Amino acid sequence: MQALKNFRTYFFRGLAALLPTILTVWIFVQLYLFIQHNISAHINRGVVRILVYAVPDYPYISEDDLSTYVKGNYPAAANDPQMLAEKMNDPDARKAARIEKAESFWVHGKGQITGFIAAFLIVIFVGAFLASVIGRAVWRMFEHTFMKTPLLRSIYPYIKQVTDFFLASKKISFSRIVAVEFPRKGIWSIGMVTGHGIKKLAPEGVELLTVFVPTSPSPITGFILIVPKSEVVELDISIEEILRFIMSGGVIAPGDIVNGKLSEDESHTLKSE
Repeated sequence: MQALKNFRTYFFRGLAALLPTILTVWIFVQLYLFIQHNISAHINRGVVRILVYAVPDYPYISEDDLSTYVKGNYPAAANDPQMLAEKMNDPDARKAARIEKAESFWVHGKGQITGFIAAFLIVIFVGAFLASVIGRAVWRMFEHTFMKTPLLRSIYPYIKQVTDFFLASKKISFSRIVAVEFPRKGIWSIGMVTGHGIKKLAPEGVELLTVFVPTSPSPITGFILIVPKSEVVELDISIEEILRFIMSGGVIAPGDIVNGKLSEDESHTLKSE
């Protein structure tokens, strides 16, 4: 029994050590494959056609290669020497054979990394262009056109909101970690201060705070609370600590959470800014 207990202990300890690394690598591999299959491959196909049309002899196609291509794409020519000869002398068939051979390197072979690098550089170029006055003006015209197009205007704004949330340079500022009595008095929830509330909701002389209360185990969703500043307790906890606390379901507790209760010594009421 002791050997079995040790086996389980070592297994879960090893799994806990290796799983984060494995998942991180897996996510990056899947991201690379997604970009490779959905973006890079099309860029590489464009590169192939530019090379084939611009360089008459690229890539070199031997008569055997051309014959193999014609027989593979025109099965009837395999048993008809006259048709085989006609297709081999057809400039379009020869060009198609060159494209297929070039794609075997650029799209399906070692050259496929070129499309990934090109996509990366294009994104950087677009970002640099949009940082300029002309770029911003062009982008505003582009967005204005999108917003006036009947079908696109019902989709584009919502996609833009999502992408802006994750990628925009103006990030949401989680300035402080606080505790608030939610969903009722006597039950404490941990949240992050994101703003100063809505002024129209504030009674005269009362300062409000906007608090985002994330859900467990996924902190990207949660509740938005607008509460009086006097009813909020500030906690001396870092963002990283509270995220670990939420994602672990409370198993990994920060320093100022003792036995599941708020520590009065290590928390204090929000003071005026």
